[in-house]
Amino acid sequence: MRALVFLLLVAVASAKMYERCELARALKADGMDGHGTSLSGWVCLAYHESRFHTDAKNSANSDGSTDYGIFQINNRWWCTDGKWNNNGCGISCSALSNLQTSIRCAKHIVNNHHTGIRAWVAWVNHCQGDTSSYIKGCKL
Repeated sequence: MRALVFLLLVAVASAKMYERCELARALKADGMDGHGTSLSGWVCLAYHESRFHTDAKNSANSDGSTDYGIFQINNRWWCTDGKWNNNGCGISCSALSNLQTSIRCAKHIVNNHHTGIRAWVAWVNHCQGDTSSYIKGCKL
């Protein structure tokens, strides 16, 4: 029982809602600038996928899959929650409430998915053009 309480506290403690510039700084520090897209492209993606919430969860996908974390990484292909057999990032979906875990998985997706950053529909629909406004004034 104590282990379960500890795990729940760790999960809650790692969930966070970032401010735009705070997220930009964190993503830059973890090497996301130019990794599949520009830093502003990643901030744009996080905004359109989760509104900068690391614990975001979307179960409304037409195939019955669920998206997790700040980048809304899908359980059908990239993480495990017990529903699907694929686990491309080798992680539990609940671990995606941690920004660094989401970053590692997003890098893996960009490097190992045949479409790269285009794996995210939100990037295709909202972040392909000039995204410089997403990091404007952030003093990076």
